[in-house]
Amino acid sequence: AAARILENMDTTAEPCNDFYQYACGGWLKRNVIPETSSRYSNFDILRDELELVLKDVLDTPSSNDITAVQKAKTLYRSCINETTIDSRGGRPLISLLPKVSDWPVATTNWDSSFGTAWTAETAIAQLNSRYGKKVLINFFVGTDDKNSTAHIIHIDQPGLGLPSRDYYECTGAYKEACSAYVDFMISVAKLILQERNISFNEREISEQMKRVMDLEKEIANATTKSEDRNDPLLLYNKMTLAQLQNNFSLEIDRKVFNWSKFINDIMSTVQINVENTEHVIVYDPEYLTRLKSILNKYTRRDLQNYMIWRFVMDLVNSLSRNYKDTRNAFRKALYGTSSETAVWRRCANYVNGNMENAVGRLYVEEAFAGDSKHVVEEMIADIRDVFIKTLDELTWMDAETKKKAEQKARAIRERIGYPDEIVTDNNKLNSEYQELNYKEEEYFENIIENLVFTQKKRLKKLREKVDKEE
Repeated sequence: AAARILENMDTTAEPCNDFYQYACGGWLKRNVIPETSSRYSNFDILRDELELVLKDVLDTPSSNDITAVQKAKTLYRSCINETTIDSRGGRPLISLLPKVSDWPVATTNWDSSFGTAWTAETAIAQLNSRYGKKVLINFFVGTDDKNSTAHIIHIDQPGLGLPSRDYYECTGAYKEACSAYVDFMISVAKLILQERNISFNEREISEQMKRVMDLEKEIANATTKSEDRNDPLLLYNKMTLAQLQNNFSLEIDRKVFNWSKFINDIMSTVQINVENTEHVIVYDPEYLTRLKSILNKYTRRDLQNYMIWRFVMDLVNSLSRNYKDTRNAFRKALYGTSSETAVWRRCANYVNGNMENAVGRLYVEEAFAGDSKHVVEEMIADIRDVFIKTLDELTWMDAETKKKAEQKARAIRERIGYPDEIVTDNNKLNSEYQELNYKEEEYFENIIENLVFTQKKRLKKLREKVDKEE
């Protein structure tokens, strides 16, 4: 460690004049930020080393692989199979769009085909319940902040298409990002129309997407700044579903938004009924209050265009090269990167993010050093024992406080290295992923399957106790 610190220094620099150069000049001289990244640090070097190991283990076939590991390798192969992905164009996405009431800007006769039956409750709920996509309203099931053993419904402000609300000022440094964002929308819509053999007017597409941007700007301005969301007590606003309806009566497309229908449309996908007496936590009441006046300005077509854009935006990278390329200028405007991450690297990270225990097993078997996990566990146990023993020597702490401190020390759960069962319990690991069935030629469908699987798992937690071992 000392040698690494010395190596990263530039002792030729005068520390009193330029301490940064003195402390970090050696690092800056020896390292260049890759074209695929907007940053580079020691942590990135460690990440690169990890990704190389993941690539190696996911690339290597083995007849001894258990089912869960086989699935992880199939998912990886489907992701790196660029030839098949490119041959399918945008067809996988185009087949999916009608299932979410389609994208008005990228189809014909939307108003008569989908618009007449469109309701805000169903439109917002279906993206959330099926794919975990939260637009306009962020609905999720999470741990109750005041009862760590229970799950509860949360209502919060949603995420945005740009990195933060500041970007939506669209001036100065943010001007290029806003322009690239709208161009990104337009380019994807045009590709879908072309693949559907639908003639289009570029000016009309541009107008619809600029209206989407106007809507998202207003949503961004309605959200609370992150620095104003640091007090958990202010965020915790608990009420019944009936009170939610009374306190936050939204109106969309000249109809009162039915919170009960919205929530039950989501929870019915996992066979859970939510009564008006059910408690929910509203994290950001101010956002819902501001949202009411915004929604009155926009039509159902505008809202659907926006919601489906936010869904499509996430899926572009899983389509053919011409779809991926629509994101280039947007990526450069946001991160300054001129090249995409290598396909194998992106795929290794994707598989690891979705099947972390199966991939973790492969990593442990390949790269985890001998008994290091058990050595660290013993060390932590010794530290805990010494801490508890020294409590008796503290004269400034009363007996009751010492008792609480000991209870807290004994209650701490260690998370060291990896869970033993991922390498010792084949049945448990296989059962974790038993609902997933990937196909090597269908990467897009595999992604959708992961979204559906993950969201169902999250929603089911509402009627489950919190598992503190997770």
